[in-house]
Amino acid sequence: MSKNRTNGKNEKKGIVKKLRKSLLQGKKYSMDDQSENESKDVPEDVKEGHFAVIAMDNDELKRFVVPLSCLRHPSFLRLLEQAAEVYGFDHEGALTLPCRPSEMERILALIYMEFAHDCLV
Repeated sequence: MSKNRTNGKNEKKGIVKKLRKSLLQGKKYSMDDQSENESKDVPEDVKEGHFAVIAMDNDELKRFVVPLSCLRHPSFLRLLEQAAEVYGFDHEGALTLPCRPSEMERILALIYMEFAHDCLV
C-alpha cells in the first residue's frame, strides 16, 4: 500500500475518533435525573444509535438524523474530513457538514441502498 493511502486511512481514523469523542462528551447523569436531563440535551427525534447533522451550503441548510453506521461509509467519511477542515470539532450541537442538503440526501440514499443490498446477499 502506498504511503499516501496509508496516511489517508490514518487521517480518516483520526477524524472518526475525534467525532466519536465529541459525540460522547455529553454530561454524565445519575439514574435519578437521567430522563429530565435527556429531554433537555438530546432532541426527541435523535434515537439511540443516531446523531444529528446539518447539511449547509451557503444559505441552504437542512437537519438530518443519521445512524452511527454512516461513520464507516467512505462518502460520509469524506464529508467528515471536509467538516473538520472547514469547521473543526470545537462546537456544540449538531455536526455541520459543508454540502448541499440534496447532496446529503443522495449520500444517505446510497448508504441505505448498499445496506439493503448487503442484507439481501
